[in-house]
Amino acid sequence: MLEVNKEEITRGSIPTVRLVVLVLLLLTSARDPGIVPRNSHPPEEDLRYDTSASVEIGGRQTPSLQFPRTKEVMVNGLPVRVKYCDTCMLYRPPRCSHCSICNNCVERFDHHCPWVGQCVGLRNYRYFFCFVFSATLLCMYVFAMSALYIKILMDDHQCTVWKAMKESPASVILMSYCFISLWFVGGLTGFHLYLISTNQTTYENFRYRADNRINVYDRGCLHNFLEVFCTTVKPSRNDFRAIVQEESQRSPMPTTTRDSEADDRGDNRRMKVEDDLDIGGDLLKISQRHNIDIEANIHSRDSDAPRHNISEADDVLGSDRRVPDMRSDTRHSSWGRRSGSWEIGTEGSNATTKE
Repeated sequence: MLEVNKEEITRGSIPTVRLVVLVLLLLTSARDPGIVPRNSHPPEEDLRYDTSASVEIGGRQTPSLQFPRTKEVMVNGLPVRVKYCDTCMLYRPPRCSHCSICNNCVERFDHHCPWVGQCVGLRNYRYFFCFVFSATLLCMYVFAMSALYIKILMDDHQCTVWKAMKESPASVILMSYCFISLWFVGGLTGFHLYLISTNQTTYENFRYRADNRINVYDRGCLHNFLEVFCTTVKPSRNDFRAIVQEESQRSPMPTTTRDSEADDRGDNRRMKVEDDLDIGGDLLKISQRHNIDIEANIHSRDSDAPRHNISEADDVLGSDRRVPDMRSDTRHSSWGRRSGSWEIGTEGSNATTKE
C-alpha cells in the first residue's frame, strides 16, 4: 500500500495539468484576438474636399482630402476620444489600438505576446490569463512534488538532503527550473490580476500611467472580473476562409467647368514647354556649330594656312557636327567673308609698309 502511494505521489496528475496548459496555449494563439476589418476606402461620411486650398501643378486644381484626426464618443456617460487609423482607414473603437507587428487594429488591445505569437485582445484575453495562471500552478505543483519526492527518499534511506539529491538529480533540476519560472509567470499573473480588478489593459497602464486620467471603464472589482470571465465572447468580424472579392472601382470625381478649363490651360502649357525644349535643342546645336567654326578660323589664322583648311577641319570633326541648316550655312559664309576681309586688310597693311 505504501508503494502504491509513493507512485501516486511521484507521478501524480502532472500530465493532466500539462495538457490543460497546452490547450489554453492553443486557444490563446489560435483564436482571433478581435481584429477589426480594415476598409478598402476611407469613410465617405467623414471625407471632406477642401477646394479653396488647391495646389497648382501643371494647371490642375487638386482638392485636398481632410479627415478629422480624432472623434469623441460617449462611454459610461463620459466622452472618450478615438483616433483615425491611416493604415486601416477607419476610426478605432474605444480601447482599440493598432499593433505594429501584426499590422491590424485589435479591439481592447492588451499587448502583443511574442511567446504565443499573437496579439492579446478582446476575444482571447481570458484564455491568455488562464494560460498564465495555469502555468503558475504547474510550476508550483512540480516544485512541490519534486521537494516531496526528495523528502520521501530521505525517509526511506535515512540519509541527508545532499545524498537524497544525488539519488534523484532530475528532481533537483525540475525544482531549479520551476523556481526560476515561477518568478516570471507568477509575477505576470499578479500583474494581470491587478489589471482585471481595475479594468485596465497593459497598453493603457503603460501609456496613460502618468496622465492621471479617470478610468471610465472601471465598474468595481466584482463587475470587472465578471466582465472578463463571465461575458459572452463576441463572434469574430473576419471570415478567414472566405474567398477574396475584387474591389469595386470607385466612381471618379465629377469634373467641373473650372477643372476642364484648368486641364486645357495645362495642355497648352505643356505644349509650350515642349516647343521651348525643341527650340532650346536647336539653339544648342547652333551654338555648338558656331563654336566649331570659331575654333577652325582661329586655328587657320594662327598657322597662316589657306582658307580651305576650315572645310578640312569640318571633315575631320565628322559629318554629325555639320547639320544641314540654312541658318548655319549663312553664318559660315559670313564668317568666311569676315576672314577674307581681315586677310585683305592685312595684305593692304603689308603693302603700305613695303611702300
